[in-house]
Amino acid sequence: MDRDPGLQRRVAFFGGSFDPPHLGHLAIARAARDALCLDAVLFAPVGAQPLKPAGSTAPFVDRVEMTRLAIAGERAFELSLVDSPNPEGKPNYTLDTLRGLQSHYGEHAALFCLMGADSFVSLRRWRGGAEIPFAAILIVASRPGLQLDDLSGQLDRGLSLQSADRPAICPAGSVDIRSFVVSDSHGRSTPFYLLPGLDVEISASAIRAQAHSASPVREAALVPPAVSQYIRARQLYR
Repeated sequence: MDRDPGLQRRVAFFGGSFDPPHLGHLAIARAARDALCLDAVLFAPVGAQPLKPAGSTAPFVDRVEMTRLAIAGERAFELSLVDSPNPEGKPNYTLDTLRGLQSHYGEHAALFCLMGADSFVSLRRWRGGAEIPFAAILIVASRPGLQLDDLSGQLDRGLSLQSADRPAICPAGSVDIRSFVVSDSHGRSTPFYLLPGLDVEISASAIRAQAHSASPVREAALVPPAVSQYIRARQLYR
């Protein structure tokens, strides 16, 4: 789809452990890219997640390399090191990362934050959770077994959510997307998007368990072939 060169660049931050990156991550990113006409989806392996004090299983350098392999050749997918380990050993906070990206892109880009529903339901536990929807427009992808009928109940106190009738963002696209508006007690409002049809039953923990037991990773169903080969070559998760 041709874009007006005067329009803002549309960039989505997609953070996570990517331990390992799998086909579910790719499905979410493709759906968001196509539904919202994103110019870039930044896959950003996180150095240290505050809500996972035990850390990731694979080292950061391996998770970065697996992510690079997973997104190779995918249109508009980019590897980002914006969430690299903090030199002081402190956790990486999404709000800080988004504000850094805002400063970097300035008014020349519309910034989004892409996440799965499993991350969204813990948003109230994130530092600055009430500010995150205003730091970047949220795109939430559904996950199997999670009910998102009451989206408002997952938001921080002081935030409300209403359905919105918006024109198709990408008229040529075929991805189902639902539009909402998030508002706070200060009178601010911002768009919120839900991708409701992505029931991709893939678990990173199940992939790690397979690798740990030396069972072949079912690469066609779980991870890209290059990632499967990397896991075996590096003997990760053993």
